[in-house]
Amino acid sequence: MLEPHETILAAVFEERDRVMSRRGLLGHSLRLAAGGALALGLAGAPVFDRLTALAQSFTGNIDVLNYALTLEHLEYAFYRDGIGKFQFGNGPFGHSIDTDLAAIRDHEQAHVATLTKVITQLGGTPVKEATYNFGYGSDPKKFLATAQALENTGVRAYDGAGASLKSTDLLTAAGTIVAVEARHASYLNLLNGQIPFPAPFEQPATRAEVLTIAGPFIVSSGTPAAGA
Repeated sequence: MLEPHETILAAVFEERDRVMSRRGLLGHSLRLAAGGALALGLAGAPVFDRLTALAQSFTGNIDVLNYALTLEHLEYAFYRDGIGKFQFGNGPFGHSIDTDLAAIRDHEQAHVATLTKVITQLGGTPVKEATYNFGYGSDPKKFLATAQALENTGVRAYDGAGASLKSTDLLTAAGTIVAVEARHASYLNLLNGQIPFPAPFEQPATRAEVLTIAGPFIVSSGTPAAGA
């Protein structure tokens, strides 16, 4: 049986490779648009059934927060270790891409610190940073494509996990994080030549779906024992 982190990094690579393919870009955009239309058409009832199913994937608030922290560790480590390896220059609006990526790194670091603090205050054991292999090598296009895959996956993960939080205060706090993650995702979409806001509705991802995407990047797990 695969560890959760092993089932989070074979799909981010797949997603990244799709982003880098012109044919994949078109297909991905069409899937996103179709997904948005589906969400709109099902807004009356089935979407709520899906959220109910999503809520069954977690054992409580600490489990949800450690899930979020796992992804924030992943994102922070990606930017922390990758920024400075490439020089991207200015973006579409004449602003420094390198400066913007550094700002995203700092946001992810703040998310890690906040989630760690809250989990500790709730009596839980915060998940530790794992060991990662992001697979972009010396290719700056792969770096940006991987960043895009991580950010879009993070947004879907927060949307999917929010239904499991049993505290309105924690749900509001999570909302303040996912809103920023969505801005990161939009920016990375733009840098990779995709529509920043491709659909009217985001598609919440189940825990299994997110772990399938993010898992291949994680070489060794920082996850605490079950129930921590």
